[in-house]
Amino acid sequence: MASQLKSLFWMLLIFLLLSNLQQHCNAVGNPQVPCLYVFGDSLSDDGNNNNRLTLAKANYLPYGVDFPKGPTGRFSNGRNMLDVLAQNLGFDEYIPPFATARGEEILRGVNYASGSAGIRNETGRIYGDIISMDMQLKNYQITLSQINKTLGNRNMSTAEYLSKCIFSVAIGTNDYIANYLFPQFYTTSRIYTPQQYAVVLNQQLSQQLETLYKSGARKFALFGLTALGNIPFERSACGSGSSGSACVDNINNATQLFNVGLKSLVAQLNTNLTNATFIFINASGIESSPPIASKVANVSCCETLLNLICVPSGKICRNRTNYKYWDGVHPTDAVYAVYGERAYQAQSPSDVYPFDVNQLTQV
Repeated sequence: MASQLKSLFWMLLIFLLLSNLQQHCNAVGNPQVPCLYVFGDSLSDDGNNNNRLTLAKANYLPYGVDFPKGPTGRFSNGRNMLDVLAQNLGFDEYIPPFATARGEEILRGVNYASGSAGIRNETGRIYGDIISMDMQLKNYQITLSQINKTLGNRNMSTAEYLSKCIFSVAIGTNDYIANYLFPQFYTTSRIYTPQQYAVVLNQQLSQQLETLYKSGARKFALFGLTALGNIPFERSACGSGSSGSACVDNINNATQLFNVGLKSLVAQLNTNLTNATFIFINASGIESSPPIASKVANVSCCETLLNLICVPSGKICRNRTNYKYWDGVHPTDAVYAVYGERAYQAQSPSDVYPFDVNQLTQV
């Protein structure tokens, strides 16, 4: 019996060593896919808004206080969600923003995401010059022409190359918090019921995804929305007491309608688009489970302006890993890490549908 236990111990030890070795190999420049192309909003933006005339930018301290390169335009104290996903995929460098991506680095991916951007073109315009999803698709076409030239010189098919890449799309948050939930500036809440609005958003997103498909994309990771009623910005807008609680619930119910539609859209697109694979990342489900659920969630980690963005060089909390929100909208690095890691490797069947990004790379 003792001999059997000893053998089992050594087998487990070898397994753990091999697992760690595989993770290490991925972390030092052997990515599972040749490229990662990123579309979305401030949850993914890594600097595209820096030189634009907009309030939606994060290229100043205390943003980036825990990031090796300091403030870069990431809406976080450190990494964002797609940085973590890229690391888990084995990329040894972060995916460059479209604003600065040059030369052959575009072959390993480009980040087109823009803070305050939405599925709808008018979304987020109250904050200035941002890059909507439709504009991001136009920027992708510019990259595509560059890829064609680069790969043409190598006698390599662009379609074949792109079919191996991951296309991440995390968008829709601002279609609520910088559109539907802003009746002072937008009419959508007077035109559509929450159910109708969720349908309209998913229909437009479906058309945008099909545009990407026609341009060569085949592997898609679609991120659902978190419970937006819980973010400090919306909690403040809702107020306190029973009416405030009801307001928060109404917002969360509305965004959940979008998530239900997005998951259904994934099933539909998997059926209708030949040789394409779509997956859904259940961000709201991940958010409601440990370790995120146990973090401080009622206040932001940084001192904020209008409960929205960090005050330049303002005060920040010390124990940032204990906080859920960095500013009035965006998570901390520690929370982004959970989203990125569980998108890559699901810890619960409810995290993803029909499977996780790790499995998507093997399709």
